[in-house]
Amino acid sequence: ASPLWSSHLYSVTMLSLALITAPGLALVARAPAPALSAVRAPNLAMQLATPPEGYDGAVAAGIKKANMDAGKIFGLGLMSGAHIGFGAFLMLTVGGQCPGLAATNPGLQKIVAGAFGLPFGLMMTLVTGAELFTGNTAMVTTAVAEGKADGGQLAKSWLVSYAGNFLGSVGLAALVAAGGTLAASGAPVATAVAKTSLSFKQAFVRGILCNWLVCMAVYMASMAKDLPGKIVAIWFPISAFIALGLEHSVANMFIVPLGILSGAAVTWKAFLLKNLLPVTLGNIVGGAALVAGAYSFAYGKLGKPVPA
Repeated sequence: ASPLWSSHLYSVTMLSLALITAPGLALVARAPAPALSAVRAPNLAMQLATPPEGYDGAVAAGIKKANMDAGKIFGLGLMSGAHIGFGAFLMLTVGGQCPGLAATNPGLQKIVAGAFGLPFGLMMTLVTGAELFTGNTAMVTTAVAEGKADGGQLAKSWLVSYAGNFLGSVGLAALVAAGGTLAASGAPVATAVAKTSLSFKQAFVRGILCNWLVCMAVYMASMAKDLPGKIVAIWFPISAFIALGLEHSVANMFIVPLGILSGAAVTWKAFLLKNLLPVTLGNIVGGAALVAGAYSFAYGKLGKPVPA
């Protein structure tokens, strides 16, 4: 290299080193590392209630539901029935139309059916404040367990929300049947036949297990203080109960009538007596005993010693 080129290269190199090391130049001075607390994730305590606080919140929600006017419960029950129906509609449309996957990888097909459908139905209900019978078996029962509501209010909440859910779900099933979007699918018919072929004992036990998970989803979602937290709390238990083959009374209020309207060899009497009745009874046990009763024992009156 020529002496002139070497001189220029030496000058540029020295100037670069001077710029890098000059303490007064803000453009090149390295900023101090941020404190650990500045980059730490937000405190989870701000996003999620503690277990005792969560139970108190569930009791407060139960009191509000217990004091609600019957007409309002019914209207919000209609909405929730439709919400859950839409979730079941999506489940049958996606997971119910994967026969190849069901034959080759039935576990994966069940996960697909669970992940796409019922979770978003419950999301619509909880975010909008609609009234779902199965959730009320736990939430309103907590208020009764703590002496904040009475048996009459419990009966009103359960019966009126159940009636609203039934009409909302069956009404949506009629609309879906009229729309014909699943007319070429055998999923509604096959599912309706399968559900009404269970023994009373099987349907009852599957109802217990199902609403244990559903009410855990409702309970945990009530503890979350932001929408993403509520979605996570809902998604996993609800997708699990579908993948596990459990029985939810309100979902069945859409699924089985849609099967009947689609030509399934199932009568309304068989639906009501062989499926809906035992599943509903099981759902009550799952929500009222295994969620409301269990957490009242853990954090409420049921776990406190009786005064002598």
